[in-house]
Amino acid sequence: MKFFAIDLQRVRHVDGRTFRTGLATALLATVAFAGVAHAFQEAPMLKAEVDAGKLPPVDQRLPTHPMVVNAVEVGQYGGTWHRAYTGPGDRWGPTKLMEERVLKYVPDADGNISLVPAYIESYSVNDDSTEFTFTLLDGMKWSDGEPVTTEDVAFWYNDVFMNKALTPTVDPTFSPGGVPMTLEVKDDRTFTIKFAQPYVYFLNILAKDSTGEPSLDRPSFLYPKHYLMQFNDHYASADDLAKAAADHGVQRWIDLWGSKGPITSWWQNPDLPVITAWKIETPAPANVVTMVRNPYYWAVDQEGNQLPYIDHIEHRLFDAADSFNLMIVQGQIDMQMRYVNTSDFTFFKENEAKGDYHVGTSISANVWSFVPNLNTTDEQLHTLFNNVDFRHALSVGIDRETINELGFAGLAEPRSVSPVSGSPYFNADWETHWTEYDPDLANELLDKIGLSERDADDYRLLPNGKRLQIVVEAYQDYAAPILEVAADYYKDIGIELLPRIIDRTQWDDNRDNNNFQIQYTPVDRLTVVSADPRNTMGNDSYAQQYYVWYSTEGKSGIEPPADDPIRTIWADWDKASVAGSVADADAALNDMIGTFVDQGFVIGLVGEEKAPMIVKNNFMNVRDNLIQDDVTRGIGFAQPQQFWIKQSQ
Repeated sequence: MKFFAIDLQRVRHVDGRTFRTGLATALLATVAFAGVAHAFQEAPMLKAEVDAGKLPPVDQRLPTHPMVVNAVEVGQYGGTWHRAYTGPGDRWGPTKLMEERVLKYVPDADGNISLVPAYIESYSVNDDSTEFTFTLLDGMKWSDGEPVTTEDVAFWYNDVFMNKALTPTVDPTFSPGGVPMTLEVKDDRTFTIKFAQPYVYFLNILAKDSTGEPSLDRPSFLYPKHYLMQFNDHYASADDLAKAAADHGVQRWIDLWGSKGPITSWWQNPDLPVITAWKIETPAPANVVTMVRNPYYWAVDQEGNQLPYIDHIEHRLFDAADSFNLMIVQGQIDMQMRYVNTSDFTFFKENEAKGDYHVGTSISANVWSFVPNLNTTDEQLHTLFNNVDFRHALSVGIDRETINELGFAGLAEPRSVSPVSGSPYFNADWETHWTEYDPDLANELLDKIGLSERDADDYRLLPNGKRLQIVVEAYQDYAAPILEVAADYYKDIGIELLPRIIDRTQWDDNRDNNNFQIQYTPVDRLTVVSADPRNTMGNDSYAQQYYVWYSTEGKSGIEPPADDPIRTIWADWDKASVAGSVADADAALNDMIGTFVDQGFVIGLVGEEKAPMIVKNNFMNVRDNLIQDDVTRGIGFAQPQQFWIKQSQ
C-alpha cells in the first residue's frame, strides 16, 4: 500500500529555478515574516530576562524578516517536554528533535515530503546544476547573540571541511566525480557552492545530511567561528590545543571535534553556540539531561510568536524496555516515538486512560533487517557471507509473517530492504525479492554450496568441521523474542543463530571496528534514496570496510575483489552523482538499487510498520501518519519547535 508521496518538483528544486521563501506552500513550510517589529511576541521566560536587562528585546534577537513555521495550531508558551533516553550513546535521539539544515524536508497538508528553505532568505541553482547560491537571513544570530555571517561559512569550508586534520577524507557525496565542492563568498550573507560537474542531487543531500561531520547537529555550511577558532589549528597554538584536549579529557585536539567530541557535540557542550530551537543545559551523562530554549532562534509562527513554544526538554535515563513502558503508563512521558515498540501496541492502548495519553501512529520507512558483515574477520563466515546463494538461503529460510505477528503486532509487512511505498524509487518486484518462506529452497541452496554435512544435533558443519554458528547482535532488549524466533527458523535449516543483546555504544563500536558477524537493526534512508545512498553502498552496513576503501580511494579499508558486485553499485553512484539531468541520475540510481536488491546484501524482514507514538492529551500539534525516516530526520520532520503544551489555568 502507498503510505505517502514525494513531490519531486519540490524535492529537487533544480534546473536553474530560484526558490524564494514566499513560494513555499507546505503546511509546515518556512516563509519570510514580513510584519513590523512590534508584531513579534516572545516566551514569558524570555520577557522576564528582557525586563531584567539580561537580554535585548525580541525584535533585536530575531532576523529582520524571520522565517515562519506555520504551526498546525498557534500554541501557548511554556512547559517542559518530558521524554526518556538510554544514555550518552543515545545522542541522535535528542539531536533529531532540533536539527536545522539550510533546506529541510517538511510535510505538506497531505503528509507528503516537500523541500523548503530554512535559515536562508533565498537560493538559486544555475542551469547545469554546478553552482548553488545561498543568502543567509539578515540579522540572524547564534544562541549567544553573535551574528551569523559568511565568516562562519568560510570558517566551515577553509578551516574544517578542507582541513586534513579534521576532515582527512571528503565523503563521496560531497565530491561528485572525485572533486570536492568549492566555496565562493559574495558578501557577508551570500555565498556560492560550486562543483566541477553537474550535481542534481545536492539539495537533497543537504536536507538529509547537511555538510556532514565533524559535529553533531551539523548546520549546513555553518560553524561558529568566534567560538570554535580557539580549538582549531589554523588559529590556536599547539600548546593551547594540547591544553584544551587535556582540559576536556581527550588525547588529541582533533578528538575535541566530531559527533562525539566534547566541543562540537552540542549534546555535551553547553558553551557551543547553536542555531537550533533548543540548546543543551545539563549534558549527558546525567539521570536527567535538560535542554532550554534558544533566545535567538530565528523562526516565528504565523502570528509572529518567536518559536519554540516549549521552554525546556527533559530526557530521563532508563535502562530497559519495561522501565520505559512503566514511565509511559505512569504518565511520565509527554511525547515520544523513539523506543516505543510496536509489539507493545496493545499494552499502550490498554493504558491510555491511566497514563493520560493517546497512542498516535507514524509511518516507518525502516525495514528491520539482518545485516551480515561481508568484511568479517572470521574466514569461514567471510566466505559464506560473500556467497550470494548463502544470503539467498538466509532470506528464504525465515517466515516473515510470523516475525510480523509476534514482533510487530501485525502492523508491519514482510519486505526486502528496498525503497518503500511512495518513494519515487519504489519497485514492487524489489519489495518482494527473496521474501517468500521456502525452507526447502534454503536447504537446497545450503547443500549446493557444500554445507551438507551435519553434526549430531542436525546443525550444519563448516568446511573446517566446526558447527555453523552465527552471532547476531541487537541493542534493543525488546528484540530478544524476535531473535529467538529467527533462531528457531534457522535451526530448521541447520544454522545455529546465537542472539546477543548488547549496549548501543558497544553495538556501534562493533560496527565501526569490524567486530561483528550479523547485526539486527532497522535499515532506513529508503524514501529519498538520492539524499543518502551510502547504506546501499555499504557504509555503516554490510560492507563498511569496503566502503572505507572506496571513500578514501584505497588509502584505508579493505579492497573488494575485482569482480565484486559492490563495485557495480559504486560505479552507478559515480554515474548518478555527475549526471546532467534528474532523469539520467535516477536511471543510474535505480541501477544501483537494483544490484543491491538482487544481491541480497542485507536480509530484510519486515517494514513500513504503523509505528506507535505516545502523546499526552495536553501535548499539541503532533500529526498522525507522517513518514519517519532518517532522510527526513525522524521526528524532526514534524517540526517540534511548533509543538506546545496546554498550560494549567
